[in-house]
Amino acid sequence: MSEITDPRQLPGADPHTGNREVDPVTGYDTTGHDWGGIKELNTAFPRIVIWALVLTFLYSVIAWILLPAWPLGRDYTRGLLGLDQGEMAVAGYRGLAAEREGWLDRFAAGDLASLQSDKALMRLATPAAGRLFQDNCAACHGLVGEGGPGFPALADADWLWSGDPAEVALTIRDGINAGDASRVAEMPAFDWMDRADRDALAEYVAALPQGSADAGSPAAVLFAENCAACHGDGGAGGLNLGAPSLTDAAVIYGQDAATVQQTVTRGRSGIMPAWAGRLSEAEINLLALYVTVLAAAKDEAAR
Repeated sequence: MSEITDPRQLPGADPHTGNREVDPVTGYDTTGHDWGGIKELNTAFPRIVIWALVLTFLYSVIAWILLPAWPLGRDYTRGLLGLDQGEMAVAGYRGLAAEREGWLDRFAAGDLASLQSDKALMRLATPAAGRLFQDNCAACHGLVGEGGPGFPALADADWLWSGDPAEVALTIRDGINAGDASRVAEMPAFDWMDRADRDALAEYVAALPQGSADAGSPAAVLFAENCAACHGDGGAGGLNLGAPSLTDAAVIYGQDAATVQQTVTRGRSGIMPAWAGRLSEAEINLLALYVTVLAAAKDEAAR
């Protein structure tokens, strides 16, 4: 058997192109690979991709030289431009603080009513107040003060110690059940009461928001004797005592009969941390003014 030395003599080879097989549709050579009648084309690598890779490589080299790039233990190379992101962040914060300094210092004064009446100042301060609320309050009270299980709603007209900005500022500053100087609000446990009386009381309280509670029932008498001293006649709430209203839907722990039964049996003693020392006096006053208008903002958005 003679040896084949000319590739054009290979089986299936094109006598004009040697062992290359040219696709008649595209004009590209094939690689010779065949998968069930599907042949792979030997297309050229796109020039645009090659140039993109070259430019990317050149950019990376230039960036390594000019910009911070290489870690050095706890430090890093600054590059020929000498950039330092930490210093840039600090400079940005100082610039923001300097920008606020002109108007934020005015909130350190205790005359909150005058500050609230200054519409131009409040328009300037509201975006910063909203940011303060989101950073410090929204985790518990919700993004727009809607509250949640265990945390009172702030975007309604019902308050624990009144909605006066000075009272709100006091709560923010000193907290609730957070230390000797804080406000105190505690729901005692009524586990000494008969289970049947607790069940009846829970059903009565659960019906208060709907206005369907029977004012002449034995449960109403139980409420008057055991609850009204703090929560007010008919459950309207006890301002200056920290006792929430029981007649609206925005209750702290829930007002279905089962939850009220648990509250009556075990009591409640939530904690609001004190923000004095974490926030400045100006920031506390600004937050207090912001919180007191959440309900109005909610009503306006609903319209």
